[in-house]
Amino acid sequence: MQHIILESKDTTNGIVFNLVDLAAKMNQLSDTRDNRGKIYSLGMILSMVIMAKLAGEDKPSAIAQWIRLRGDAFINIFECKHKRMPCLNTIRIILQDVVPIEELETLFRRYLHETYGGQESQLIAIDGKTMRGTIPKGDTQGVHLLAAYIPAEGVVLKQVMVDTKENEISAAPELLKDINLKNKVICADAMQTQRKLSVDVLAKGGDYIWFLKNNQATLKEDVEQFFKPARIRAGWHPPELPQTKAESTNNGHGRLEKRTLTLMVDDEQFLDWPGVHQVFRLERAVTHQRTGHKSVEFAYGITSCAPEKATAQQLLQWTRHYWGIENGLHYRRDVTLREDATRIAEPALAKTMATINNFVVGLTRKLGYVNLAAARRIFDAKIARQLPLIPDY
Repeated sequence: MQHIILESKDTTNGIVFNLVDLAAKMNQLSDTRDNRGKIYSLGMILSMVIMAKLAGEDKPSAIAQWIRLRGDAFINIFECKHKRMPCLNTIRIILQDVVPIEELETLFRRYLHETYGGQESQLIAIDGKTMRGTIPKGDTQGVHLLAAYIPAEGVVLKQVMVDTKENEISAAPELLKDINLKNKVICADAMQTQRKLSVDVLAKGGDYIWFLKNNQATLKEDVEQFFKPARIRAGWHPPELPQTKAESTNNGHGRLEKRTLTLMVDDEQFLDWPGVHQVFRLERAVTHQRTGHKSVEFAYGITSCAPEKATAQQLLQWTRHYWGIENGLHYRRDVTLREDATRIAEPALAKTMATINNFVVGLTRKLGYVNLAAARRIFDAKIARQLPLIPDY
């Protein structure tokens, strides 16, 4: 097979993406089709779809047309005996009914880590996203996926579909079931602040960082109590409880944002919660530079991390990375990869396309690109330059 190579942003480090290498790995996926009717291998179909996504195409019809217009080159790249490209319906059926999605997910994760470096970050973020393009007209529910994501690397470890009759709470244990949590830190929003999930994470050798809201009202009130001034009576002045602080400032998009995390140790085991070691308050002060308007928000949380594992500065960094899942993953899928604007009726097809989108996000980050939209324009140009070099194209 002929090679299609995409270099990293820093061309001096020698890191490249070889499409043929990935195609060979994807050909090892389980294929339920009868060999007699098999015209296109899974590696060929998936590789062409991924290449179309990298080049800027998002909707299934546009992907199929992009592939068809480059058919002569792909026939030579994949040494295809049938001198024609798959139609849109064939691509849909293969992605929807044939591709083993859990295997594909595992293959993508291993490929990114084995090719571009293993999982170095301790933090794993859990968050959910509804694919709005899957919501039927007149309905309010579509395909909702809960993902385990490494913010520092842009890699999705796993995602599971949340059943319409369930919620993210019941899906989280399934999401974490096959993920190695030893020495890792799981961070999630208030919905996942559950006793059972806390025990599950600790039992697998991990730690947790949970945010608090009114779904755990008593726990939230107890944590808030740590940060309230002690009641003072005449002639009696209680000492302040030990605490540490960390601050960070970010200036961008016309806003000056200052974050202050105050951390306290629950030495006396005041909180009735599995494994909790420390509590924190995160203060977020935002100044809009054009208007001068200021706003202050407070968020409270708990963590099983001991003080020697998570200082105030480390927790501030981890919580900042956790909130970055919105820009690092969800925004890129929603807006840049046009996931919300792509109408997909079948849940299985939607999950496969979401998995491919996750891979595109992770691969782009591994190749050193921060701006996904700019990276896709660069990839499109590089692919366009290489295809004419394929023999007989």
